[in-house]
Amino acid sequence: MEISKETIQKVAKNARLELTEQEIKEFLPQIKEVINAFSKLKKAPSNNLEPSFQPIEVKNITREDKTKSCLTQEQALQNTEHKKEGYFKGPKTLG
Repeated sequence: MEISKETIQKVAKNARLELTEQEIKEFLPQIKEVINAFSKLKKAPSNNLEPSFQPIEVKNITREDKTKSCLTQEQALQNTEHKKEGYFKGPKTLG
């Protein structure tokens, strides 16, 4: 793919960027270098490779849920003195 000053100006316009002539002169060789690097990747042998959307195998690392017996209401409240009618009692928030 050939990159020219006009190509950079068109892309800049589409991206709503205002580039100066100096910026265009600076970007032109850099963009050409990037395009050349990607064109080398295009030549790499990839006929027998499957697409890799996830480079690292995704595993479910969470444990399986297992039901266990729960505390009764009395057991949950046995170590607090801040309780009322079977519930934890907290401080007033509104006066």
